Amino acid sequence: MIATTTASLTHESPCLSGREAELAALTQQTTPIYLPRTQLDLSQIQSGFACALHMHQPTIPAGQDGSLICNLQHMFEHSHEGDNHNAAVFADCYGRMGDFIPQLLDQGCNPRIMLDYSGNLLWGLEQMGRQDVLDKLRRLACDDRYWPHVEWLGTMWSHAVVPSTPIPDLKLHIQAWQHHFAALFGDAALSRVKGFSPPEMHLPNHPDMLYAYIKALKDCGYRWLLAQEHTIERLDGAGLRQADKYLPNRLIARNSSGETISITALIKTQGSDTKLVAQMQPYFEAKGWGRQRLGEGSDGMEVPSLVSQIADGENGGVMMNEYPRDLFRVYYEMRDRANTPTSTVALNGTEYLALIEAAGANPDDYPVCQAVQQHKIWQWLESAEALEAQTEAQTEAQTEAQTVEAAIRSLRTSDPSFTLDGASWTNDLSWVAGYDNVLEPMQDLSDRFHQRYDPLVAQTPEITATPGYQASLLHLLLLQTSCFRYWGQGVWTDYAQELYRRGVECLAL
Repeated sequence: MIATTTASLTHESPCLSGREAELAALTQQTTPIYLPRTQLDLSQIQSGFACALHMHQPTIPAGQDGSLICNLQHMFEHSHEGDNHNAAVFADCYGRMGDFIPQLLDQGCNPRIMLDYSGNLLWGLEQMGRQDVLDKLRRLACDDRYWPHVEWLGTMWSHAVVPSTPIPDLKLHIQAWQHHFAALFGDAALSRVKGFSPPEMHLPNHPDMLYAYIKALKDCGYRWLLAQEHTIERLDGAGLRQADKYLPNRLIARNSSGETISITALIKTQGSDTKLVAQMQPYFEAKGWGRQRLGEGSDGMEVPSLVSQIADGENGGVMMNEYPRDLFRVYYEMRDRANTPTSTVALNGTEYLALIEAAGANPDDYPVCQAVQQHKIWQWLESAEALEAQTEAQTEAQTEAQTVEAAIRSLRTSDPSFTLDGASWTNDLSWVAGYDNVLEPMQDLSDRFHQRYDPLVAQTPEITATPGYQASLLHLLLLQTSCFRYWGQGVWTDYAQELYRRGVECLAL
C-alpha cells in the first residue's frame, strides 16, 4: 500500500523555477566555451569519439508516511529485495568520474566525458545527504582544471519521455533542470551546458510536437542534441548513410502551419548496450574512420569523423566492473600514441562542434534529417488525395493544420506501420500502449496546472518563485517520469496515480 500523505518531503523542494528571464539571458550567451581551453589541434585529428554517461533514479512516494524519496534511498532501505543490494555500488558510480578524471589527468592523459544526470537523481542525492557524491560532481562542473574535460548535458528534469509529454510541459522540464543545476553548481557552470540528452533517446515525430520541442531547446540556449540513429531519416524517407552517422546533422522540424526550425544533432550509433561504453567500443569504432568531406562540391571541407554514444552509467556488471578497467586502458593507449598521423582522440560534443566551426564548417552544410515517418506525411500532402482535401478546405475554411491532421488520419488507416508515438533507443517497449491510467492523469494535471497558472504567470511572472507554484510544478513534473510507464502495471503505476492525487491537492490550495 502507498501511504497518502500529501506532498510531505524529506528535504526542501528543489529549485525548479523563479529565474526564467535571468537564466534565459545566461544560457543564450554565445561566448566561446571550450575553444579557448581545448588542448587539441584539429589538423592532427583523424577521428574522435564522444561518450556520455546517463544517470537516473526516479522520485517515488514511498518514504516514511508516504514522503517523496529517491528510489536509491528506497534501495538502501530495502536491500534484500531484488537487485537492491547494488545500492551502494550505484551510489559510488554516480560520483566516480570525480575520481577518474583527476586520476587520468595526473597520469598525463587527456580524458573527455559527457554527463547526463536527471533532476530526480540530483535531488535524491541532496535528500540523502550524499555530499560526498555531490562534491565530486561539483568539482567536475566548477573546478577550472576539470570542467574543460567534462561536458554536462541538459535533459528533462524528471526524465520524461518527450513524445508523450504534454507540449506545454516540455519547456517546464527543460527550464526546471537548468534552475536546479544552477542552484547546485552555479550560473557559470550552467552557462557551459549547450548539449541536450533526451531521456530514453526518445524523439517525437509528430510535426507540431517536434517543432515545439526544438523551439523550446533553442529558447533555452541549447545548440545541439543527441539523436538515436534510427529515430531520424532523410527528407525522402531514406535512412542515414553509414558515413553520415559520424558527422553532425541538421535536424529540421516543420509544423502543421508550415513553419520550420532546426538544430544540430549528433548521432548516437547502434543500440543502448552498456557494453559499448563500458568496453570503450566507440574508441575502437572511431579508429576505423578518418576525415570526411562536409558539404558538397569544392567548397566542402574535411572534418574528423565523430562516434557518439551514451549508456547508463551505473547499470549492470559491465558498467560497475569493466568500465573502470577499459577506460584507463584506452586512455593510456591514446596518451602513448598522441599526435600520430592517424590520431584518434576523445572529444566532447560542444568542443567538437566549436573546433570544426572555427575551422570553417557551416551548420547549413550539415546533412539534413527529420524525425522518422514524417516523409509519409509530406508525401501525402503532395498526393492527389491531399489536393482533393485542399479543394474541400477552400469551401470549408479548413486550416493547414487540419489538412495535416487529415493526412495523419489517412495514414493511420492505410499504413499499419505508421505511428507518431515517437522513436527511442529501443522500439520493443511503449510508453503509450496500455498506460491510459497514467497518461490520462498526466494530461488532466497538465491542463489544470496551465489553466490555473498561465494567466497568472503572464500577468505576474514572479509567481513562479512562490511555494504554491513550485509545489504544483514539482508534482506535475514528477508524474511524467518515464519509470511509471516502463515497469508495467502495478506499484509503479500506483506511484503515478498517487502523485496525480497530490498534484491536484496542491493546485487546490
